[in-house]
Amino acid sequence: MRKLFPPQKAGGKRKIQITFMTMNYCTNKSLLILAGLMAMGLSACKDNDPDVSGQGNVEDAEYVGKSVGNFSADEWYPGGKLGTTDNVTAGCYEDETPVVVDNEKLELAFKLGEAVFERNFTDNTEPFKGLGPAYLRSSCIDCHPGYGHGKRQTSYPSTYGNGYLLAIYHPTSEGSNDGAYISEVTGMPQTLANAPFLPPVDGSQIRIEWKHVTAMESGLPMKFPDGETYDLIYPEVTIPESAFNTNPKPTNYAVRLESTIGVIGTGLIDAIPQDSIIAQYKKEAAVGVELNPSFWDKGANDMAASAWYKFTVPGTDSKGQPVEKMLKRFTYALTRASLQDGPGANAVWNITNVTRSDRPYLYTTNAWAKAMSENESVLKAIMADPTSPYYGDGSRDSVQHMVYNLLRPGTNQFDNPWHKFQAEMSDDQFYNFMVWHRGLSIPRARDLNDADVQRGKELFISMGCAHCHRPQWTTGDDNYWSPNNISLKPLPKYPHQKIYPYSDFVQHKLCMKNDIHGSWCRTTPLWGRGLSLANTGAEDRLHDCRARNEVEAIMWHAYSKNSQAYSAAAKFYQLSKKDRDCVVKFLRAI
Repeated sequence: MRKLFPPQKAGGKRKIQITFMTMNYCTNKSLLILAGLMAMGLSACKDNDPDVSGQGNVEDAEYVGKSVGNFSADEWYPGGKLGTTDNVTAGCYEDETPVVVDNEKLELAFKLGEAVFERNFTDNTEPFKGLGPAYLRSSCIDCHPGYGHGKRQTSYPSTYGNGYLLAIYHPTSEGSNDGAYISEVTGMPQTLANAPFLPPVDGSQIRIEWKHVTAMESGLPMKFPDGETYDLIYPEVTIPESAFNTNPKPTNYAVRLESTIGVIGTGLIDAIPQDSIIAQYKKEAAVGVELNPSFWDKGANDMAASAWYKFTVPGTDSKGQPVEKMLKRFTYALTRASLQDGPGANAVWNITNVTRSDRPYLYTTNAWAKAMSENESVLKAIMADPTSPYYGDGSRDSVQHMVYNLLRPGTNQFDNPWHKFQAEMSDDQFYNFMVWHRGLSIPRARDLNDADVQRGKELFISMGCAHCHRPQWTTGDDNYWSPNNISLKPLPKYPHQKIYPYSDFVQHKLCMKNDIHGSWCRTTPLWGRGLSLANTGAEDRLHDCRARNEVEAIMWHAYSKNSQAYSAAAKFYQLSKKDRDCVVKFLRAI
């Protein structure tokens, strides 16, 4: 018996355990299966998990949904009434939104999509068939432990909790964070592969060394005026040339780390009108904020051409109308515009290398395909296996030809002269996954009635933190874009909701030591992050998990006077211990 949904959920709405022999991802058939199971009896999951969030020092139940101090009634619901869960205990990151709970078909699809996120993909075992041939992790949750941000790592394990992605690039100068990605491996370099193939990068040879800042470039002492000290650490990552199983091997390269971000509330971000985001760019430009020229054309006083995302596949909005382009809003590097062609839709393909009807190509490189076609151990193993799709006529030349052509990124896996594979993820599976992705809620705010939290908000705004961590947005009609293979199927919608993500969705520079590749980084939403420890077991913050708590994250903003957030962080530095604690309490409350 396969347990599809393990009973580990905490505090969610109508969390149930479903056990059955096989899983059918066609929604209509799944409804019949579920109905039959319910007739046989289902065991309900109960919330027995303790609240280890660090919140709850103030009783807030009687205040929820009411204006308190400098908080409006709406701020208790960061995702609006349609996108917020009342659950604030361990497991709340996994909750579906009220929109999903109130729709039986969406809730079923959500649960099936959740399985896609949580379960390991395999080489050839249904229903999660299709791992590899080269890949980063075998499941989505490996990179998003507890549905949250990745955890800081001291090595590079290919196991649960390691949300690190490698940025390997040709630095524009010694020590530079900027430069084009190397071409020998993929943009998110793969460290695993299915036998008999070798991974493009041998993960066992990757070294991560955490170093301590001995002096702030800005000149600020590493001790607050009241005598309390703080410590900042940063990673140095090295990969020897011998780790690359490619032909050619790369030269003159540097490495930076990026951790995965949390997946909660992404459907709500997708629902923000792009005109509102454009207005934010114009507002920041008007007051002299330096903006990434790849996104803002200063001369034209308008969005740059490269700020617009052209979809990888045809699609329509939820009304069936074509959409040519959308403004980029997702990922640190702002590479994606729609959630349905964005981080999750893309990652379920390029992290596991699972193909589907709208992703018929492997996420590989020609340099890796060539190396595998020349590797004697690879060729020998395939020549001994007539069932292999890479076998050809069994001769060395034939196998070599098959391997090279079938592993190349430009080969359509479903339509080519060598071997026609089948799509490894069905459209129904992908649809369920997108219902899940778009259906994840934001936990409600906590302790807004606490005087310290209210003081923290006051300070957060007065210091200027809210200039980038913009508190409030309003969603639009939410006529979301989807690829044609699922475009006419309903997804959770969040029209006209007042939401509080605490991000401007614009890129800024913090100028940190060993900073993010590309130097520009989208402002990370702060909503729900105060519950990270309870949900993921870690509080790590910033793009590579270098900040072990909120204070370290803030002080990294003041590492350099060139940081666009230096002024705000320097004001935090001058606060009393009590006021610093208030700011932290506020950040953990929202």
